Amino acid sequence: MLSLPKSPAELKIYLIDPLYRNTFFIISTSILSAGFGFLFWILAARLYSQEDVGIATALISSMGMLILLSKLGFDQSIIRFFPTQDKSRVLGTALTVTTIFGLILGILFIGTVGIWSPELYQVRDYAPLYILFLIANSITAFIGAAFVALRKSEFYFLQSLLFGTRLLILIPLVSLGALGIFSSLGLSFILALAVSIYLLYRSAIRISGLDRDFLVDSFRFSAGNYVSGLFNAAPGTILPILVLNTLGAEQTAQYFIAYAVVAFLFLIPTSFTTSLFVEGSHGEALKKNVLKSVAGIFALLIPAVVGLFIFGEYILGLIGPDYVEGFTLVKVLAISSFFFSFSEIFISIKKIQYGLKSLIGISVSIFILLLGSSYVLMQQLGILGVGYAWIITYALISIVVVLSMAKRYIL
Repeated sequence: MLSLPKSPAELKIYLIDPLYRNTFFIISTSILSAGFGFLFWILAARLYSQEDVGIATALISSMGMLILLSKLGFDQSIIRFFPTQDKSRVLGTALTVTTIFGLILGILFIGTVGIWSPELYQVRDYAPLYILFLIANSITAFIGAAFVALRKSEFYFLQSLLFGTRLLILIPLVSLGALGIFSSLGLSFILALAVSIYLLYRSAIRISGLDRDFLVDSFRFSAGNYVSGLFNAAPGTILPILVLNTLGAEQTAQYFIAYAVVAFLFLIPTSFTTSLFVEGSHGEALKKNVLKSVAGIFALLIPAVVGLFIFGEYILGLIGPDYVEGFTLVKVLAISSFFFSFSEIFISIKKIQYGLKSLIGISVSIFILLLGSSYVLMQQLGILGVGYAWIITYALISIVVVLSMAKRYIL
């Protein structure tokens, strides 16, 4: 059974292992990104007006949505096919297709902004800048996926450090209002992109053009992951709206804050299973790495959940006294992270095995179960119903997953 490293020498041994090393930097990157994001909005709130912050938040959210839609599953194809095919062609094809699609989506968004969000009419005044930042963000994200696929997640971590420069850029752009907030983020993307391209070339990878043969070969895998990814991401955006419409604004705030506090727990299995996907794509022994991932996840998750049970009420109190009553919801959501881990492991296994039907099937099942049970249980239990819906959904999925893996002699 895996135990946490107790000395620098033992930590060094852990970081030599590719799976643990990649996981370490992925988790570190996620924590760093969350920390920079938190500080960024605190600083923006102090320097800029509420209106500017509101508009900038909407602009940045819209850009995130467009990037999610434009990925087309190629971020997963990079990891899956890097070890077996020409890396320059794989990355070049992914960047060409997604950049063109992102450009089309960006232009459509700007052209129809009056329909979707009249409050963001300002985006038309600096449309070229919006498109530039959108493309820079997208390309940097794909190069980040390439670093993970290369088992060089330390470069992925460096990208996150460079994104942190937005804190410094934010200060001299105050006079620009909402555009200043948006530009500080966009300029950090451009800086990260420049450094990322340099590191990519140092890794002997060149960004080539579109390779039609690879595009055809990878289409089914990319499309399957794209559909699965959309279903996986959808509950995160739909649930707050569902809570708002069912229970009202105050309960929505309780759910949002509780989920934000618990979110770091979900980073643990997500980071390990990303590394599992990388190692499996490199042809490493699946059973061995699945067992190592399970051991690593629970070695970190158990003390993290215990710590949240002990200090969660205090953390909520720091955010605001009104949120302390959400402590029970925090505990329920924290328990669901154990079951969530098994679904993430199964998803990575199916990506490695090219099991696209199972991949889409589990994503659709989670989508239907989570949203359906949340709506039903909210009627009976209020906001706690959402927490219990998380446990019920992922517990049921875990049973199916464990039985499926046992049947196929993976575990």
